[in-house]
Amino acid sequence: MKPVVRLFFFSALAMLALSHPLPRDGAPSDVDILNFALTLEHLENAFYAQGLSKFSQKDFVDAGFPKWSYGRLKQIAAHEAAHVQFLEATLGDKATKPCTYEFPYDDPKSFISLGHTLEIVGDSAYIDLLKLFENKDYLLAAATILSNEARHSAWLDSAIRKRSPWSGPFDTPLDMIYHFLPSTNPKLPATAFAELTLPDRASARPGSVTLLKFTTPNNLDPSTKLYGAFLSGQVALIVPLTDGGKSVIIPESLCDDKLCNDDVYLAVTTDADGVDDSKTVAGPVLLEFSSNSNGVLQTLSF
Repeated sequence: MKPVVRLFFFSALAMLALSHPLPRDGAPSDVDILNFALTLEHLENAFYAQGLSKFSQKDFVDAGFPKWSYGRLKQIAAHEAAHVQFLEATLGDKATKPCTYEFPYDDPKSFISLGHTLEIVGDSAYIDLLKLFENKDYLLAAATILSNEARHSAWLDSAIRKRSPWSGPFDTPLDMIYHFLPSTNPKLPATAFAELTLPDRASARPGSVTLLKFTTPNNLDPSTKLYGAFLSGQVALIVPLTDGGKSVIIPESLCDDKLCNDDVYLAVTTDADGVDDSKTVAGPVLLEFSSNSNGVLQTLSF
């Protein structure tokens, strides 16, 4: 029996591990890295296959999407299936197996929103893993998949969701995503942190105070000072948590009068100076600050 992976819209992102900038002990092998990529592709392949079997073209049209969007989504689904086929062929009997996935969408709009999240997180993960390859042919192959995935997220954002197709001048690297695999599958070097959620995420904007919900590790000294690390492009903005660790002020510099960073990851850490797995307490969670063509924040309908 395949293990079941249940993804909870944004809280699924709490299963990410951060990169930046300290190296790991015992670097993963090329097989580990390819299996991590395959884990991502299994997830995305199942997501599109299930969604397009559940919803018809009429369902998308009735939800307000253009008729042609369904055909484009089918093309993306075919790309994801091709990525899986390629990586499985490359890895042979070392290839990690898919799980049985349960995705939290109930209509085409929530399907598209979750698709955006998966694509953005996948892009960030691919960016970081490229530096780990020893075999340059594998690196080149992964780069061709990364560029294709980036086109997916840009199309979903711009053509379908009517928001900026990019987050800013630089995308954000993230380390390996924690995953659930059968015990017979290869073990990947990934770290899982406590779930981080925002009870009132709709009001989360640069310059605002937003509530946080997470569980601190049992071995963490209650007097330890906690910080919010906002990861955007090549920068980590770190600010102290407020209200006894229950909230954080989102830095205004994430969106000024010239440029907004639309997709930002937030993690809770004990480190005031950097971002490191060993000091990460919870998260990350994806924050979305959508801006229009003039760089002004806007509210999306989904």
